[in-house]
Amino acid sequence: MTTSIAILGASGYTGAELIRLIAGHPTFEIKALAAERKAGQALSEAFPHLRYLDLPNLVKINEIDFSEIDLCFCALPHKTSQEVIRDLPKGLRIVDLSADFRLEDPAAYEQWYGNPHAAVETQPEAVYGLTEFYREDIKSARLVAGTGCNAATGQYMLRPLISAGVIELDDIILDLKCAVTGAGRSLKEHLLHSELSEGYHAYATGSTHRHLGEFDQEFSKIAGRPVRIQFTPHLIPANRGILATGYVSGDAHAVFDALNAAYRSEPFVTVLPMGETPNTHHVRGSNFCHIGVVPDRQPGRCLIVAVMDNLTKGSSGQALQNANLMMGVEETAGLMVVPLFP
Repeated sequence: MTTSIAILGASGYTGAELIRLIAGHPTFEIKALAAERKAGQALSEAFPHLRYLDLPNLVKINEIDFSEIDLCFCALPHKTSQEVIRDLPKGLRIVDLSADFRLEDPAAYEQWYGNPHAAVETQPEAVYGLTEFYREDIKSARLVAGTGCNAATGQYMLRPLISAGVIELDDIILDLKCAVTGAGRSLKEHLLHSELSEGYHAYATGSTHRHLGEFDQEFSKIAGRPVRIQFTPHLIPANRGILATGYVSGDAHAVFDALNAAYRSEPFVTVLPMGETPNTHHVRGSNFCHIGVVPDRQPGRCLIVAVMDNLTKGSSGQALQNANLMMGVEETAGLMVVPLFP
């Protein structure tokens, strides 16, 4: 059976990535593509690399007949998603790629994003979209809230360790590097090539990065008490990829065993042999996450390194993985894409 798909925000990076992945999906068919500022254009005008696909022109959201749509991906900016999703038909299945429904508490959303929640009545419907840990809830959800790409990378390495009790909860340091597409496609001066190339820098330092809200929510829920990690993100002059390094107090072999136990049967998360560290090149363009564990020279300490493609496993690939579960098709459908190398 064919599933009819709409993508809202189809002219952004995550929209293009969704189109790329769904083009190889056995049962999903794109019926509508919305891009408010580019409405009326052919998809090839926004993304020439997709011109070979036979897809509808870009339209405004209010031009879509949602009675003909089974599932909608919302790849819209933060705040806009809440306002749009609030008014979509109640029977429509939705996967949201923005931050608008990730935080369960509307007050927490306002704290981290600086504006009141615009769809408080819809928030209780949202299921957090970290697929491997919310799989059963996602299957029956009407609305799935995709995670932040930085937040997903950190959680894949740390959730099993907190759950297994093999690390000290008050001594977690997460150092993360993210490619520039994590900042979106809109024009920003600090993302110009001449501003960004040949260097990289920390940003949103201390307690200001919004993904800390997700870490606080999820890690505290697992531990049953507040967990506050130390987190510093860095912007690097690369198009795709996230590399996160976690520094923890805990026995490296216990850490390694906990990660292996958590991901032994997972199709997209791989724990590398002890002492081996991953490279973003090895997951580029794919829905895979690689994790490595290395003992520290100080006894009782170790480091964990995780990599993923921020546009795929960190966003659009994760969204498609969740949509597969929601529509009752094979979870890996359209996602067994071999990484691009070099």
